[in-house]
Amino acid sequence: MSQNTEPQGDRLQKILAQAGIASRRKAEELILAGRVQVNGKVVTELGTRHDATRDHIRVDGKLLHGPERHRYYMLNKPRGYVTTLDDPEGRPTVMDLMAKQKGPRSEQARLYPVGRLDYLSEGLLLMTNDGELANALSKAATGVEKTYLVKISGAPSSTGLDQIRQGIMIDRGRLNEVRSGRRDRVITAPAKVEQVRGGDNPWFELTLTEGRNRQIRKMFEEIGHHVEKIRRIGYGALRLDVPPGEFRELTPGEVTALGRAAEGKKVVPKKRTPEFAQLKSPAKKKAAKSPRSYTAKPARRGNSRQGHRTER
Repeated sequence: MSQNTEPQGDRLQKILAQAGIASRRKAEELILAGRVQVNGKVVTELGTRHDATRDHIRVDGKLLHGPERHRYYMLNKPRGYVTTLDDPEGRPTVMDLMAKQKGPRSEQARLYPVGRLDYLSEGLLLMTNDGELANALSKAATGVEKTYLVKISGAPSSTGLDQIRQGIMIDRGRLNEVRSGRRDRVITAPAKVEQVRGGDNPWFELTLTEGRNRQIRKMFEEIGHHVEKIRRIGYGALRLDVPPGEFRELTPGEVTALGRAAEGKKVVPKKRTPEFAQLKSPAKKKAAKSPRSYTAKPARRGNSRQGHRTER
């Protein structure tokens, strides 16, 4: 009778991710840095298996208390916030915004962002303590649609916009990778782009299926235009529907849709576009109204004061 020698339990990085400590990738970094102990011994090897219900697991000396309830939030990140847990330069972070979570302190989830928006960008950012889903969405970044409103300087040519639609070369300093067959590293995937407002500084709605560092800025710079504003308004089936600096918890249906997107399945956003995912029309100047005139009335009996009625 053969004995089953298959290691029992889950991989350590998976346990940390399920407990809401960090995403799977960040959990691996914690392990490699020697910050994780199992039953009193430091573990620096990836892939070791453990039982979260029996083993005593500590991160930076703090005991793991098992899986947390998974929480999922949509945050409308304003400009001027960094998408990190902390910032060595002391700039405000998205965690400062999420500190307003409701509920007792002990029940507040340890959240982290899914992907990132740069310091000057704004809009929809997912926050969660579900490391498994965050990791799956990151790996599926080449398939999950992300939609942005982008304001640029100057009007681009139709040829330039077609370049963006078909895939455009960025990071020209890495041309040697094109020659070696890795065109995908310097040429973007096809994108959708449509103008939504004209003028000297037009706005465009741009939908990408990948997420590279400063990709949108590089794409428009490649066709000769500086990007002035970026606002993410869509992620998969989600559409931005909270004011800047605010957040809300996702519905079970929205979480399911994110899971489907992470698996590469097609998801359809709601037909109605929420207010904060729209580009508002510029304010129209109101014509100055002539001041209303009032006729003096006789004072009431017993009141010596007379004058004009004041406008309420």
